[in-house]
Amino acid sequence: MLKRSTRGAPDISPARLVNQHLAKPTLGTAAEVVSTLGAIQAQDYASAKWAIAQRTIGATDAEVEREISDARILRTHILRPTWHFIAAADIRWMLELTAPRIRTAVASYDRKLGIDADVRRKTRAVLSQALRGGAHLTRLELAQELTKGGVRADGTQLLAHLVMHAELDGLVCSGVRRGKQFTYALVDECVPATRYLMRDVALQRLATTYFRTRGPATEEDFAWWSGLTRADARAAVHTVEGLENEVITGKTYWYSTLGAPTKQPAVRLLTSYDEYLVSYKDRSAMQRRVDPEKVGENFDFLGSYVITLNGQIVGRWTRSIDTDCVEISVQPFVRLSRIELDAVEEQANRYAQFLGLPLKIERAKRKATSKRL
Repeated sequence: MLKRSTRGAPDISPARLVNQHLAKPTLGTAAEVVSTLGAIQAQDYASAKWAIAQRTIGATDAEVEREISDARILRTHILRPTWHFIAAADIRWMLELTAPRIRTAVASYDRKLGIDADVRRKTRAVLSQALRGGAHLTRLELAQELTKGGVRADGTQLLAHLVMHAELDGLVCSGVRRGKQFTYALVDECVPATRYLMRDVALQRLATTYFRTRGPATEEDFAWWSGLTRADARAAVHTVEGLENEVITGKTYWYSTLGAPTKQPAVRLLTSYDEYLVSYKDRSAMQRRVDPEKVGENFDFLGSYVITLNGQIVGRWTRSIDTDCVEISVQPFVRLSRIELDAVEEQANRYAQFLGLPLKIERAKRKATSKRL
């Protein structure tokens, strides 16, 4: 059972923090993190690498990048739709489950862009040939190949949707970065053959991963995160072995384990769209200490860099990266104790170590007094 607070309703944030491997990181590699969590949102590439590293016992940016280059981790469109990191072994069964919903979500854009079944077929043929033999090509190079092959690929949106459909077809995925440029490669040349999963088995696997690593969460949360229908989410919950549930303020929350919260202040510096923020349709549970009047109505928690304390948002942080150091500034939204401020600084040092750079930090004040953001 969830522990009740003095106000009656339990605080589910500490349990989520543990299950998301943020309270007490024990995983050793980036691939272990991605495989355990199933998918990690990654449209902000640098931020997503930090999101992975925070869930390990000390991985660096270079180490995470190496695992991506080695194709242990892939970056592709697979949920909702947006970019996600996923484990290489999961790409085929997960795409089989989620791709139809993504195609439905982007159908209106496809019609505006003139993308139909024939265009998708021609795109697959051109890209299959262009990437054959271990080629890793940038998006611009793919556009050039498509144009030569008779497929119109001018315009950022048109090209992005053509390549996304190739991802959804299980044809292409992320390749090795060329400097700061992203490349694409053939899935069949990056990922060994994997066993096909029946749809109900795949749905059960995705739901099991979600509730074990994001619980306590609702069916609505799972439907939001996965992009699947409410009917699929509802059916999937009841196939996961060992789930318990509890009704809180009229909503049913499901979880497999609650974990033991840390006795020390569990501070995390989260970047935009971290899974701790984006995994839930209802994010009110992590905003119990935030005073909206002090924060300001225009502050976007989901797309911002936030400081969490024991799972609750308590401030924001910014960082400026140079060749010789990383400068971090923190702004609490609530009063923090000296021990808590020390924990914030410790996490700032962890981020600097992740980047392999010296840290310059603007020390936090005990209380945020300005309404300006």
